[in-house]
Amino acid sequence: MQWLSQLGQGAILFIQTIRVTDILDIALVAYLLYRLMLLVSRTSTANVAKAIVILVVTLWVSDLLRLNVVSFILGRVLELGFLALVVIFQPELRKLLEQLGSNRLRSFFAKEETVPQLEEAINQTVAAYTAFSKDRVGALMVFERKNLLDEIIRTGTPLDCGVDAMLLKNLFWDKAPLHDGAVIVRAGRVVGAGCMLPLTSNNSLSRDLGMRHRAGVGVSERTDAVVAIVSEETGSISLAVGGMLKQHLAPESLERMLRAELAPAPEAEAQEQQGEKFPLLGGLLKLLKGGAKDGTGRE
Repeated sequence: MQWLSQLGQGAILFIQTIRVTDILDIALVAYLLYRLMLLVSRTSTANVAKAIVILVVTLWVSDLLRLNVVSFILGRVLELGFLALVVIFQPELRKLLEQLGSNRLRSFFAKEETVPQLEEAINQTVAAYTAFSKDRVGALMVFERKNLLDEIIRTGTPLDCGVDAMLLKNLFWDKAPLHDGAVIVRAGRVVGAGCMLPLTSNNSLSRDLGMRHRAGVGVSERTDAVVAIVSEETGSISLAVGGMLKQHLAPESLERMLRAELAPAPEAEAQEQQGEKFPLLGGLLKLLKGGAKDGTGRE
């Protein structure tokens, strides 16, 4: 018990040396690191960050095991790592500096909240897609989720307005200058139109599918976005999520699926978070929900 008494006395003496400024200093650094990690995790550079962590851990292990050649090579790589990070994370660093230098500084420190406009955005999208399907008007809408789509938005025309059925009809009118690209929706608001999307490399998709469908599947493969598509040739409504394509949807089915993906129930959201923490559990939940799917999204 004597060592416990000494440990307690040492802890008390250590606590007495802590100043309020020390607590503030640690809290500020921890929060800034948290915001930086959150920013990286929402972009496609998250995999790059994981690779860097793996390199650092490998270097540490190689030093412990005295793998001199491996340590030398990794050491030289990390020496040039700072310049590489500036190049790789240039879009994210630019966004961070823009927020710090603008009057929207609170957007950097503010807690992210669900946007009430999302419900209206789904209703307006379904109304517009019902008319598009009837009139055979091609349409391509991308609903952003956790992965930011800033790079895709820069390929088109930036906008900032609510989702409205009449607005969508004007954007996708075949004589409109922006009708060929995709409309990007972020948190229930249109943030870009006429945007170019990456095409899928999935060769198992039907040859009957056009460029809109291949672009929609392509962006859903690279990000967690939800993509709604209307075929100009047939008027068929489709939805692409996670590289899977659901075709020939009725407007009611489109609305139900959009709500399930963009505004899930608290129970479903909790299951999704468990799936992210425990991949095996997430895979089992997906199998229980709908079974395995092929490349076209058909079961």
